[in-house]
Amino acid sequence: MYRPSVSGVSNPFVDAESAIRGLSQDFCTAFNTGNYDQVAALFTPDGFYLMPHREAVQGPKAIERMLRELGESGHHDLRFETTRVDHSEDMAIEIGRYTVVIQRGGRSTTDRGKFMRGWRRLGTWAIVADSRSSNLPAAEEQIKLGGDTKVA
Repeated sequence: MYRPSVSGVSNPFVDAESAIRGLSQDFCTAFNTGNYDQVAALFTPDGFYLMPHREAVQGPKAIERMLRELGESGHHDLRFETTRVDHSEDMAIEIGRYTVVIQRGGRSTTDRGKFMRGWRRLGTWAIVADSRSSNLPAAEEQIKLGGDTKVA
């Protein structure tokens, strides 16, 4: 809940939450417009991106490649809904829900799930780790992805 600052001193918890919510929306906008390098720039130099049914990738170049693969394989209209941001000093955790539309072979499906992102403030907030988990059952997820991924 927002509480006005006392005697003009800003509340770092509100500032951190607002900044992180805004950066998450920047993530969506950049991904949906094909600016994968801008999304990758939101990560720390050693940041991790952990997608369902894929190997983890680390570092902006590898993250940019994975995002480009996702975009080129039909992922679009990514949306994040942040439900919680916990913050202490220069670290924060963001939790929420996502949706993404996947277009394959003339068919369109929507994946829904949850995400958790770790953030570190290094002058500006940057993503240390981003992990998503689909709400779809594993077999349905494999069918939705065209059967081209292994389900563990």
